[in-house]
Amino acid sequence: MLEVKNLVKTYGNITAVDNLSFTAKPGKIFGMLGPNGAGKTTTIRTILNIIKPNSCEVLLNQRPVTKDLFNSIGYLPEERGLYKKSKVNDVITYLANLKGMHGHTIKAELNKWLTKLEITHYKERKIEELSKGNQQKIQFISAVIHNPLLLILDEPFSGFDPINQQLIKDVILDLLDNGKIIILSTHQMDTAEKLCSEILLINEGKEVLSGELSEIKKKFGGNHVKFGYEGDIKFLNEMDEVISFDIYSNTAEVHLKDEVKPELFLKKIIEKVLIKHFSVIEPSLNKIFIDSIKNQKI
Repeated sequence: MLEVKNLVKTYGNITAVDNLSFTAKPGKIFGMLGPNGAGKTTTIRTILNIIKPNSCEVLLNQRPVTKDLFNSIGYLPEERGLYKKSKVNDVITYLANLKGMHGHTIKAELNKWLTKLEITHYKERKIEELSKGNQQKIQFISAVIHNPLLLILDEPFSGFDPINQQLIKDVILDLLDNGKIIILSTHQMDTAEKLCSEILLINEGKEVLSGELSEIKKKFGGNHVKFGYEGDIKFLNEMDEVISFDIYSNTAEVHLKDEVKPELFLKKIIEKVLIKHFSVIEPSLNKIFIDSIKNQKI
């Protein structure tokens, strides 16, 4: 279990992280969520001892995270960093050596991961010759090859097409089955919703909400509907039944007042726009995210 207690980090008069505490448990994906500049990367770099906090206690299985535990941690940074002129085999071998691995173990694990991520034919190619997605796979292998207890993934799906996104998701879930502690840092709410069982939403360095995702959804509950449409739905702005709504790709998610019956709302909007599908839903994490950030600013 990873425990972060009372993390504070300032840069001059700017507070990047403001008294943040959380716990990430084995066998679960902990989502660290927030908009760009919220303090996610600063928090991660503090856990990794890359930057020094003003105050904080970080414990991994009840032990302080010092140099003795660094080889128990795998980190995929948002800013990718590989030796572009070097071959895939050489880069991964070098980085595995830095994590305390040697000889035959490196070779066996390297071949296993290249096979699992479907890139064995690139083993002798230079990094700069690979596509952005395949470079990302090499970075991912470098983060997991030493079988870390704690794995921190900062925007791990950027650069991947949908097929390879699914491949990496499947690999992450396999690691979860092996009891890893996994922290996923992202601003992609749809991805976090599918993978994370617990979340921490931060903004401007402060906690906005945290806990089990299922419990958070119950808390935000309410009366929500989702429908696909063709036409102009600006009329939602004028409807007394509507508290708020989110529109994307000819789809609308609408938060209705508690006393409004969805079937009666449907009858009203059918008169105004072509409805392609309609359903009663629980609030999406994206909706919770947007509303929580807005409420924090009020």
